Amino acid sequence: MFHPWSLCGEIDQKVMNLHPSLAVAVQAAQAKLDEHTRHIVQWHFSPETGCPFWLDWAGKSGWNPAQEVKGFAELLRFPHFQDEWLRDLPNEVWVPKKYQGRPFNIFETGGTTGMPKQRIGWDDYKIDYSDFSDTLSDAEFPRNQYWLMVGPTGPRRLRLAIEHLANVRGCSCYFVDLDPRWVKKLLTTKQHDQAKAYMEHVVDQAVTILQHRKVSALFTTPKLLEALGEKINLYEAGIRGVFCGGTTMAPQYVRYLMEEVLEDRIGFRPTYGNTLMGLAASRPLRPEDNYSITYHAPQPRAVLRIVDPNKTESLKNYGEWGRVELTTLTQEFFMPRFLERDEAIRREPCDLYPWDGVGEVRPFGAMEKTIVEGVY
Repeated sequence: MFHPWSLCGEIDQKVMNLHPSLAVAVQAAQAKLDEHTRHIVQWHFSPETGCPFWLDWAGKSGWNPAQEVKGFAELLRFPHFQDEWLRDLPNEVWVPKKYQGRPFNIFETGGTTGMPKQRIGWDDYKIDYSDFSDTLSDAEFPRNQYWLMVGPTGPRRLRLAIEHLANVRGCSCYFVDLDPRWVKKLLTTKQHDQAKAYMEHVVDQAVTILQHRKVSALFTTPKLLEALGEKINLYEAGIRGVFCGGTTMAPQYVRYLMEEVLEDRIGFRPTYGNTLMGLAASRPLRPEDNYSITYHAPQPRAVLRIVDPNKTESLKNYGEWGRVELTTLTQEFFMPRFLERDEAIRREPCDLYPWDGVGEVRPFGAMEKTIVEGVY
């Protein structure tokens, strides 16, 4: 029998010693996750509501997830979700019966080479980013103003999601497009001059907007944020809050961005997300964090675990590095135990997010080999 803490946020001695109110919140979050897991699994594995892929999978698996999954821990009975399923199979196999006949959005992941992974969806991105809006400060991200996104648009979920987030807060959004596939291809083939010229082309477009339009919030990548800061004073340009994500941000780089680029005058909200998960928010930095960022998944709709790469059913201890494993649990999309191409430090729950966090996210194997990240 699985112990409910064997898969996510298990209570080790360190957590047991947390102050009572946080311990209660951790247990309540786990109970909510278990209830949500039961509901989502029953949804995807019931003929009245489920999608062809999971109904077919269940017919061949020899067990009945709709009846046998009682909580999140039982998801260990599933194999790791394979990204090839999202590349090779037609999108129709992922349409839950309750959504049949309703046109869907098609979102793509990075897809540097070959066929990219595709996720279909209807309302998930709106729900995810509406929830995220509740975590934002009106002082840093004022309502009823204008935003600027400098990053990948095109087939990516992020473009619609950022615009929806702005709209939820009464704002409209300008966009400067970025093609990360092209940048990564240039860097991989050592065409560094071309990559630099393309980045300058993107940054120049953003500077033009900031010089001619009132903008109070910015979404971009760390490297593009740094490049923007070299060309324009962001605070004097009107920026009061910055979302930043897409590539690794080591503690010393976070400190540089906050102190030198944003001058400790602009709100800084690092984010970790992708097409398959949605958006993991970062907990507010404290002095004792030494600029080390910790992200928390939008539980119960998505769950991040830090697992032993060689024994993925096992969690790493708090403070240890491991591979990031993602489970997505929505009515539109069920994705159990997907191994991300990232590694991170397992971090303890906190008052704001009473479940496990992931710290200092970087590409998996970054210490053993050279990895090309590009600008996103």
